[in-house]
Amino acid sequence: MKNLGNLMKQAKEMQSKMAEMQQSLESHEVVGESGAGMVKITLNGKGDMRRISVDPSLIDPEDGEVMEDLIVAAHADAKSKVEAYSADKMKEMTGGLDLPPGMQMPF
Repeated sequence: MKNLGNLMKQAKEMQSKMAEMQQSLESHEVVGESGAGMVKITLNGKGDMRRISVDPSLIDPEDGEVMEDLIVAAHADAKSKVEAYSADKMKEMTGGLDLPPGMQMPF
C-alpha cells in the first residue's frame, strides 16, 4: 500500500506540473518570419495566433500570391518554434525522458 501512496503522490505532482506547463505555453509567444522579416506571425505556445504583421510594401492588389505565400511560410516558421519550445518544456517536466514517437500531449 505504501507504493500505491507514492504512486498517487507522483501522479498529483505530475498533474500539477502539467497545469503549470499549460499555463506557461499559453503565455509564451514565438514569432515566425518570412521574406526577410517582411511578414511576421506571433503564436502562443499552444499554437494560437496572436498577431500578424505585413510590411506595407507587400500589399499589391495585383499580386496577392506573394503575400499569401509569405504568410504561410511565416506561420510554418512560428509553428516549428512552438513545437520545439513545447518539446523542451516536456523534457524539463519529465526529467529529460523522451516521449515515445507519436505520443501526444493532452492539449
